[in-house]
Amino acid sequence: MKHNLKIISILLGLFLLAQFVGLLVTSSYIQVDDLPLGIERPEVNEKTSFVPIFIFILIATALVFVLLRFKLFRLWKLWFLLSVFFCLTVSFAAFVTDFIAIILGVILAVWKLFKPNVIIHNLTELFIYGALAAIFAPLLGLYSAIILLILISVYDYIAVCKTKHMVEMAQSQEKAKVFAGLLVPYGKNTAILGGGDIGFPLLFSGVVMTHFGLGLFDWQVYLIPIFSGLGLLYLFLWGDGKKFYPAMPFITVGCLIALGLVFLFT
Repeated sequence: MKHNLKIISILLGLFLLAQFVGLLVTSSYIQVDDLPLGIERPEVNEKTSFVPIFIFILIATALVFVLLRFKLFRLWKLWFLLSVFFCLTVSFAAFVTDFIAIILGVILAVWKLFKPNVIIHNLTELFIYGALAAIFAPLLGLYSAIILLILISVYDYIAVCKTKHMVEMAQSQEKAKVFAGLLVPYGKNTAILGGGDIGFPLLFSGVVMTHFGLGLFDWQVYLIPIFSGLGLLYLFLWGDGKKFYPAMPFITVGCLIALGLVFLFT
């Protein structure tokens, strides 16, 4: 077992809560072209949009790795601060005015970085990934989203089990006290779940929502979060607490099973 049952329940509960909050945010923007802060979605072909998105992810990951490897923590913290502010502002603007969203984004981003605690850290993480899904979900067709999930899963496996640079990045982020993802400390240990493991199933949910014309009141839209959560649960129960595992392959299997059910019941 990766962690004890109490910690697994908390981490899994936070994951599902982040998915549901993210769906609220995504549904607010999915048919909207005007985004906060003057953001414009890039023009891409839905059938091949997974290519530039995947390349962007690889480049961004490489940059973060370089910053952390050479202990350029100030640059990493600046990038992190701006990214958190950007994502929180977009997410909050789905519920309040842009001005209030900006104020909240500034306060919580600064608080998260300079006066971190587990409550503020995880609270902000619940809202961050909805912004990314809201921006990128309309760019992806269903085929592109499936290919992207598979590519990310393969990359996650290589990065964790072969090159192990993802493990090094996670450890460096903890040392810098700036981690992108969920954190649940217990005893001398900390249970973590990386931001990508939260963001990619949420992005897939947004694509499925768009493709099938589903809304928040359609029960089928919640199959993706539930089955991706079951994939995580299997990993947590099966995994060894002393080892690192790539979560995306398990999450992707859950997403694809859920997609099959959506096809069946929609």
